[in-house]
Amino acid sequence: MAWSVGAGLEGRGVIVTGAAGGIGKAVAEAFAVTGARVLAVDLEQRAVDDVVAGLEGSGHVAAGADLRDLASHALLVERARRELGGLYALADLAAVLRRRSSVVEVTEDDWDFQHDINLKATFFLGRQVAEALVEAGRGGRIILFTSQGWWTGGFGGSVVYASTKGGVTSLCRGLARTYGPHGITVNAVSPGQVETPMLMTGLDMEVYESMRKATPLGYVARPEELAGPVVFLASDHASYITGATINVSGGFLMY
Repeated sequence: MAWSVGAGLEGRGVIVTGAAGGIGKAVAEAFAVTGARVLAVDLEQRAVDDVVAGLEGSGHVAAGADLRDLASHALLVERARRELGGLYALADLAAVLRRRSSVVEVTEDDWDFQHDINLKATFFLGRQVAEALVEAGRGGRIILFTSQGWWTGGFGGSVVYASTKGGVTSLCRGLARTYGPHGITVNAVSPGQVETPMLMTGLDMEVYESMRKATPLGYVARPEELAGPVVFLASDHASYITGATINVSGGFLMY
């Protein structure tokens, strides 16, 4: 049998949130190539319909959902069980960034909006999926997304975003300890700079260039360069990795 980075994923159900975004779409596409069945989730139904239409294989499902509505999480898990033939993994990429030019411009609404999606929804959806995996009794995988900001603290007006990602890193470790005895691994991927609309919106090009130059590999990542680590963490190859935060930053961070 040929070696595959996605070993063990064929025919298994995977939820990918933020699936219409740059990295999320690349992750959904990568899971589809492994033979997994993907429930692609994002805010706009039309956007995830387009993503699913382009996925390799069959049996994929598109779901428009606002993850701030915690009641939607149980519905997503139930759809995965029913329409994908079961649920094995969650790749939770849904996140928002409101970039401000300085800390003093950050509003309470900025704080609430980013924390509600990036941290609060991550906890409750992760728990919903984990409890479903416990009930099924066959183990599973949860992959969360943090950011280089969890380590650097962010820059200027992105400090609130960074704080949510610091929370995700701690959350990953806590969930890993909680659900490890059930054969469920929980890990996080920490990107550096990635060529996505989220990065580029409101970003001064001088700042962009300074980040690029500070990256030893010398360039800003393409979304598909984040998909491989996610698929690996969901695969059989990563069965003894849990509570880890995988640094995928081109050397921008080293720890």
